[in-house]
Amino acid sequence: MSDAAQPTAAEVRAAAEAVKTALDRHLAAVERRSGEDDPAVYEAFNELAAAAEEYDELLYDRYDEVTPFEIPGSDSDVLPPYQGPEEANALSVLIRRDYAVAEPQRLLAQAQRVADLDADTADGSPAAAAAGSSVHAALGVLFGEFEPDEIASRHKEFGLEEGDSTLWVTAADEPAEPGEWLDAPFDQADPHRVVCRFDVSAVFDDDPDDDGVDADVHVRVDPDAVAVLEELDDIDDGDEGDALDVDDDRSPLDADR
Repeated sequence: MSDAAQPTAAEVRAAAEAVKTALDRHLAAVERRSGEDDPAVYEAFNELAAAAEEYDELLYDRYDEVTPFEIPGSDSDVLPPYQGPEEANALSVLIRRDYAVAEPQRLLAQAQRVADLDADTADGSPAAAAAGSSVHAALGVLFGEFEPDEIASRHKEFGLEEGDSTLWVTAADEPAEPGEWLDAPFDQADPHRVVCRFDVSAVFDDDPDDDGVDADVHVRVDPDAVAVLEELDDIDDGDEGDALDVDDDRSPLDADR
């Protein structure tokens, strides 16, 4: 970093003072906490994390030094205080999966194969000819033919490389009206209504030599539900010959496709 871009000593000092202030506020919030999910504690925690991260960055930029503590990611490591209905009458399942187009030619070839086998686009029709002409066209063909869960399980076959993914289960007071949110399906995603959340990312992998991805699970449920999750985990860790028979139903997000 050039000298012109470096923070001044005064800026580093001000950041350090901000950390001290945030520490005092956090301790005061903890001492006055009204319950396990006190919003004031959560807010003070986030302010402390932001102040400490800012100080750490400025300290490194100015003096090439670091702090002896690691700043946790507040959004991914903890769930915010729950503010949804005590007994949910409806729920929404929000899913995001990221992919990189690792092998474009494989993607184009698979889309072309699907289009050629489709009775509606066979016999050299323009639609069949265009299927493998671009990545956009190929993605439209493949995601139109296969369910998202099948794409996820066969992504390498389609020339895709799996990235991060997340699934949120959010509680609602009442079911949404038909077509109510289709224009902006994710605008009303409220972290304070998340009942449970499942994140998959290489960032959770403790073994740097392992090419796989690990899951980070955030659950706000009762003890019986925790027991069910633990039982499912035991099944997953059992003998390789054991199998769990799960219905291959479509995702709720794909019901209207």
